[in-house]
Amino acid sequence: MNYPPGTAIRKAAEPSPADNDIGGIDEIVGFHIRLAHGAVYRHFTETFSDLDLTQKQVSALWLIDDHPDIAQADIGRRLQMDRATVMAIINRLQKRGFVERGASTGDRRRQTLHLTPAGHEALVSARESILEHEAWLKSRFTPRETATLVSLLRRIHE
Repeated sequence: MNYPPGTAIRKAAEPSPADNDIGGIDEIVGFHIRLAHGAVYRHFTETFSDLDLTQKQVSALWLIDDHPDIAQADIGRRLQMDRATVMAIINRLQKRGFVERGASTGDRRRQTLHLTPAGHEALVSARESILEHEAWLKSRFTPRETATLVSLLRRIHE
């Protein structure tokens, strides 16, 4: 294309190494944890897009499957979630026909939870996606590094 004389023509700017310089924030551990969490969450969401389940819903289904007749309060304690969040998750799972509530045989005030056949099928599909997601994540580390990473992260959240 011909441009009039004196017209400045700009090339598309290529990123320079300085574009990646984030300064002092690069030394902030919490910043890197946030970035790592974002990357893991994005991949999880992409991997699970067909299932229409959240991480918290999958965690609840898995826990109920591992511990039939578990109470909502126990799910909250084990997954470190508040009561209202757990109730909302269980309500959604129940509405979808994945979970049923029942009365505890030992304590009538306590509601227990168990998976329906549809809930079990959803969990089987979710576990397949989790294996894919975990393979992606673990591919960035050696098995020893993975064990170390899990150990270090436990120090933060336990």
